[in-house]
Amino acid sequence: MSPVSPLPVRPRRRGTAVVGALAVAVVTAGLMAACSSGGSGDQAAEGAKVSLPLSDAGCAPEPASVPAGPVSFTVTNNGTAKVTEGEIQKDSRILGEKENITEGISGDFSLRLDPGTYTVYCPGAAQDTAQLTVTGAGGQSQAATDASLATATTGYKQYVNGEVAALVPATKQFTDAVRANDVARAQQLFAPARYHYETIEPVAESFGDLDPAIDLREPDVEPGQDWTGFHRIEKSLWVDKNTTGMAPYADKLDADIAQLQKLVGTAEYQPAQLANGASELLTEVSTSKVTGEEDAFSHTDLSDFDANIAGAQEAFELLKPSLQTKDPALATQLQARFTGITDELQPFRTGAEAAPGIAVYVDYSTVNEAQRRVLADRVNALAEPLSQVSGKVA
Repeated sequence: MSPVSPLPVRPRRRGTAVVGALAVAVVTAGLMAACSSGGSGDQAAEGAKVSLPLSDAGCAPEPASVPAGPVSFTVTNNGTAKVTEGEIQKDSRILGEKENITEGISGDFSLRLDPGTYTVYCPGAAQDTAQLTVTGAGGQSQAATDASLATATTGYKQYVNGEVAALVPATKQFTDAVRANDVARAQQLFAPARYHYETIEPVAESFGDLDPAIDLREPDVEPGQDWTGFHRIEKSLWVDKNTTGMAPYADKLDADIAQLQKLVGTAEYQPAQLANGASELLTEVSTSKVTGEEDAFSHTDLSDFDANIAGAQEAFELLKPSLQTKDPALATQLQARFTGITDELQPFRTGAEAAPGIAVYVDYSTVNEAQRRVLADRVNALAEPLSQVSGKVA
């Protein structure tokens, strides 16, 4: 993968401001399901295994050198409250990561790595970077020998490019309304613009500090940091009920989305990244969407929820032909559970469309705790088998 951006000083931290008993239950259940013994995708992967223990001091990989090929990573939090994320980077691009690894929790992801030196990054630690050395010959990837995986990665690139191509004009319509001080129209266009971003958010997050510029939530803003992006404008629209002073933020959002389009145009993917990204999208749901913290002012969380599921399902559908030959039972189980979560969302649709193919959902503040628990259960039931996929295609 080619260099795309400088190493971020501190990337976005998702789901760190969850509140209430339900939020804690959802986050814990979702992560435990994804990392349960016997269900980890990385248990299925052949190749090297690397531990990334998180601590206030750092996250040195164990071992620090592995042979080229499939590598499974286990990120473990051994008692630090401020270091909850581990990443593998190459040329300033995030290749794989696990976020929201709170105390006592672990999480897995798999990659196929070529020879070279990789950066291990754990934001918040005293020594927040370390090195992982990959030795030997790279050999052929599964995508090079499995035609269905090659088709999957090509198809995913087309999907990402298509979503960003839709995101650019949708965002421009939204920001035009903001610049025109048309609060009602801007509110109407907020969710459908974000929908295209949420389907491919793991890709956007891989480009260093671009995702925080576009989609940072207020609780994640660091002292002295300029808060920009969708949620900065969201607060003005729903709390202030005006767009005073928002034109520069609208201009910057357009520019950042244009930069995202430029970067995805040259990005390449490996099969494990599709699977890892699908799992990260479900983590988004269980840490930010189900709890109601993502769209705290507009309460349009269910639209984001829908987009995250759609993006995860697209990755799964592309990988399914290969998965059906490797583990047909798992492929069948995942298909059924994607259908289950989609059906669970249906009653919350209003019957209207915000844009072609994008449903309008009820205000999330009207969804009670019991209903949120059911949604969380559906997500967790999907997350556990989905976590197995990356190890099978790495």
